[in-house]
Amino acid sequence: MAGKEKGRGHGHATAAAGRVAGAMSGTSFDGVDVAVIETDGVDIMAFGEVGETAYSEADRAVLRAAMGAWPGEARAQAAAEVVEAAHIAALADISDVSLLGFHGQTLAHDPEGGRTHQVGDGQVLADALGVEVISDFRSADVGLGGQGAPLAPFYHWACARWIGADAPVVFLNLGGVANISCVDPRTGAPEDPGACLAFDTGPANAPVDDLMATRGLGRFDKDGALAGQGQIDMQILERMLSDAWFETAPPKSLDRDAFAALSDAVSDLSDADAAATLTACSAGAVGRALPHLPNKPAILYATGGGRRNATLMAMLADATAADVVPVEAVGLDGDALEAQAFAYLARRVDLGLPTSAPGTTGVAAPVGGGHRARPNRKRQG
Repeated sequence: MAGKEKGRGHGHATAAAGRVAGAMSGTSFDGVDVAVIETDGVDIMAFGEVGETAYSEADRAVLRAAMGAWPGEARAQAAAEVVEAAHIAALADISDVSLLGFHGQTLAHDPEGGRTHQVGDGQVLADALGVEVISDFRSADVGLGGQGAPLAPFYHWACARWIGADAPVVFLNLGGVANISCVDPRTGAPEDPGACLAFDTGPANAPVDDLMATRGLGRFDKDGALAGQGQIDMQILERMLSDAWFETAPPKSLDRDAFAALSDAVSDLSDADAAATLTACSAGAVGRALPHLPNKPAILYATGGGRRNATLMAMLADATAADVVPVEAVGLDGDALEAQAFAYLARRVDLGLPTSAPGTTGVAAPVGGGHRARPNRKRQG
């Protein structure tokens, strides 16, 4: 397990800082990311271990087959077992933590219908690992009329404070779906009015990942090499970007497969042209998001797997007329950031602090989500 300790505390504390682990399994089905941070639920004091456990091809097949499933379906239960086993394996070497934030795996997300579905039982992890687990972060928000996503913005706010920013900072998370956070670290708390504005921008890696898998080309377009060889079909791009969803005011969120029609749209294109077109759609969607921000950003700090895709990053710079740089440029870890976010949110749940707010999910008032599971045995060692 890789370890690195760093951090710049702000000296603002609402509670004693503690070491908390977080785990994230995203919609790209890469695997389980785990990370440890030291936090008081407001500021980051230090970063600890980070690690990743990849899903096997068989596991990915189970997860893909379960996409869109709601509770009670057999395919959802099969996915839950895969997710739980992978998380237990990924977290086995993590020690000296008081709490674990467990996001689980999102299979379906329908906030307009008042429902969202993440599989993975926090009690199973608590019993296996001997540590308290906070899970089910989205349901309370959705139940109160919020979108239930994105949930990382409160942590992005803490990251902006950690890097010493004295003006608003914009983070762009490039996972299966992309989301953007505009955070103002000068505010006193992430739930304060004006502290965070966040929303999904559209698809990021998911359409290209699905293309690669469907055509037998691998799991993803490594470094954007295939897309870089292709020509963009401008008709498909323009049709996608004319979707009324992009005009909808934030906060707003998307299911992973909300733009699944793109797969059919590129079905007659060559591999390279299809990859180029889908990548351009992801970049263009971010460009369509910027007018919803209070001010046009000069820099977007990119996190998530998409920041490694050179073709996507170049297209993003063109689509946004901004500098798009990996979060490593300001000393953050783009592979671990989402796992760290759920560690941070778990600590906030532990302290009774909100985990989402009107500016991040559209919920009527700041709300704290999460379900606590206490282990039936204490961790050894």
